[in-house]
Amino acid sequence: MLLSLSWLREFTPYEGTAEALGDRLTMLGLELEDIQRPYDAISAIVVGYVAECVQHPDSDHLHCCKVDAGQGELLDIVCGAPNVAAGQKVPVALVGTRLPDGTVIKKAKLRGAPSFGMICSERELGLTEDHSGIMVLPDSAAVGARLVDVLELDREVLDISITPNRADCLSVLGLARETALAFNLPLSVPELPLHLDANGPEAIVPIEITEPELCWLYSGRVISEIKVAPSPMRVRHRLHAVGVRPISNIVDVTNYILFECGQPLHSFDLDKLRGGRIVVKPAREGEKFVTLDGQERILTSRDLCICDAERPVGLAGVMGGLNTEITAESRNVFLESAVFRPGAIRKTSRRLGLSSEASYRFERGIDQQRTIWALDRACALMAAFGGGVVRRGLSIEEPRPFVPARIAFRPARADALLGVRLSPEFDEKTLSGMGCAVEKDGDAWRVEQPSWRPDLTREADLIEEVGRVHGLDTIPPVLPPVQLDLARAAEPESRYAFWLRLKHWGAGLGLNEAVNYSFVGHKDLDHLGLPAEGRISIMNPLSAEQDALRTALAPGLLQDLRNNLAQGAQGLRLFELAHVFEADPDSETTAHETGMLGILLYGARHDTAWPHAEADMDYADLKGVVEHLLHFLHLPAPVCRQAETHPFLLPCVEVLVEGRRVGRMGRVKPALAEDFHARKAVWLAELNLEVLRELHDRAVIRFAPLPVYPPVRRDITVMAGPELKVGQVLDHLTGLGLPLLEDAVLVDCFEPQGGPGVEAGRNLTFRLTFRHAGRTLKDAEVDKEREKVAESLVKNLGVRV
Repeated sequence: MLLSLSWLREFTPYEGTAEALGDRLTMLGLELEDIQRPYDAISAIVVGYVAECVQHPDSDHLHCCKVDAGQGELLDIVCGAPNVAAGQKVPVALVGTRLPDGTVIKKAKLRGAPSFGMICSERELGLTEDHSGIMVLPDSAAVGARLVDVLELDREVLDISITPNRADCLSVLGLARETALAFNLPLSVPELPLHLDANGPEAIVPIEITEPELCWLYSGRVISEIKVAPSPMRVRHRLHAVGVRPISNIVDVTNYILFECGQPLHSFDLDKLRGGRIVVKPAREGEKFVTLDGQERILTSRDLCICDAERPVGLAGVMGGLNTEITAESRNVFLESAVFRPGAIRKTSRRLGLSSEASYRFERGIDQQRTIWALDRACALMAAFGGGVVRRGLSIEEPRPFVPARIAFRPARADALLGVRLSPEFDEKTLSGMGCAVEKDGDAWRVEQPSWRPDLTREADLIEEVGRVHGLDTIPPVLPPVQLDLARAAEPESRYAFWLRLKHWGAGLGLNEAVNYSFVGHKDLDHLGLPAEGRISIMNPLSAEQDALRTALAPGLLQDLRNNLAQGAQGLRLFELAHVFEADPDSETTAHETGMLGILLYGARHDTAWPHAEADMDYADLKGVVEHLLHFLHLPAPVCRQAETHPFLLPCVEVLVEGRRVGRMGRVKPALAEDFHARKAVWLAELNLEVLRELHDRAVIRFAPLPVYPPVRRDITVMAGPELKVGQVLDHLTGLGLPLLEDAVLVDCFEPQGGPGVEAGRNLTFRLTFRHAGRTLKDAEVDKEREKVAESLVKNLGVRV
């Protein structure tokens, strides 16, 4: 919202600076974005008096003028405007002045005649697009005075960001209310008395509203004998200062009232309204309508239209129609002022991609009590600017009158929620200053909502307003007391807390969290070979590359890999917790969401710095991360089983815990990895968080005392054929049940290259850990236990030690 400081001062006597006002409004929740000075570029332009004007001897269109610009002597200025004449007051750019388009005025000779300045048109000053001639100023303008002072141009304009719930602040009047409340100033609205044509006949346009829930009030008046012409200079320049292009006195009045009091208006050429009546009704499905911008719109039955007796003449709350546009030939005007249901206007505006200043305000709600007041104010201005007369008779239909909400307010409750003690006098003064009617009745007051604040519907809203005016930044921070609630402590962990704990796990393990869009492209899913069944297409995608909901986390993680490699990353360790989506016709939302954990490892295992050796991550790193997660969740070690096929992993390993599959992990197929610029192996895992959570919740956590006596470790290497799995060896060692054997892990695997005299197979080295809970073990008894292990492996698995 652009707010002219001089316009604001017509409603409240604020004498401070624009910066101070912006800071205070920001603290009230109306953030200052910028302070614009729209006429700084013409601050050097002065008022000149054309003392003499003669035809240039060597030109048929140039004039040689002598101009008094307050410099003590007459300046010779050559001017080509057709309307320049002696005796005029005009804007003059002196030598050295820079115009808004960047032109610097210099001494010049035009066909031999010297020129020491420039007499300017409105377009050259950046005020309007009028370049038909020079700008002629009122005779009261003082020679030599600055143009911006003579015209009382709006020198400072604040750009205020308005939150969606504060539609009342989308006007000068609304921001004046906030300013008056913030600085304890009076608020006054300049009156514009409406004079009706007492001698002429009454003019009533019949109004019919077929859907009362979509149009709450529709009103209008007739202005006759109007003359379409440019608006007064003051109005045109004020609209220009707030970013609105002046068009004509009729259109400019509607824009002026819109910015002044927030009520959108629309003017129809009454002579073009067929049947002389207005019908507010939904459009027919597929009906075509040409709006004022010349674009043909295809409407649906959900779009509300303003119609005459035969056809649509306006798109309610959004834009008028070209068929009833005000033109230079218009003489009779029907001015509309209405209130529409915000949701209906918002849907039409979004569907058509058609946003206007009017729709922006209708979407958020307007002051129904000031609708007729704004209409009368606009009619008074139109009659004054266009020389017309306002006919007697108000055309109005109001199927849903405004009924203010009556809200209970407790000062003690406000103090408790805000954490600061406010006096009842301050509460009453604040609420009354906002426009609320306050009835004090003991500890519970009755507060009546003002018509311009549709966002005030409950006690919490009033408490927020009281705190906002007091200053939320002035409330001292105090830590609240923390009480242990044993009943709540026994409640199951929430989904949010479980996910947060996993995020802390990933960060603590040295992984970087990735956050990707839920939107991917069908092409991305096809590229990874993921099935088309169960996908959910997006009806209004942000782009062609994001037209489906993801069914796996892999597309996003692989795109992250590509982006990081493009930035020169040598190693990458990512994790992501997010949902994947699958079509579910039986669900209320037609979609089933599943929480997943994705892990991606690529490249160097360690940063390239001493003392770490240079090596790339492999399957063991990925498997170690997955096993660490399961240990973190107090789940048993997984069973890893190679899957026969997978769309994008080769090899692919299924991860099973307690007989349930919790996910898959493996290497991305090299051909696919190259498409993401990977030149090394890419390791990827996707785990189902729903299954992990279920297993975690029923896991039994058993605590054991920390060991007191030291362990003794022995390595044992077995030579086995390629058909022997490592898991078979580990399962056998666990099944031995030796009381001193605490743990066994694989530490090395050597596969000799085949050739003459070389036996095919593998050498697997396992590290055995022995410990006694009550004493320190001796080497002899450890060696004896190791021999038992070796004999059992040779006998049962057929290996050689």
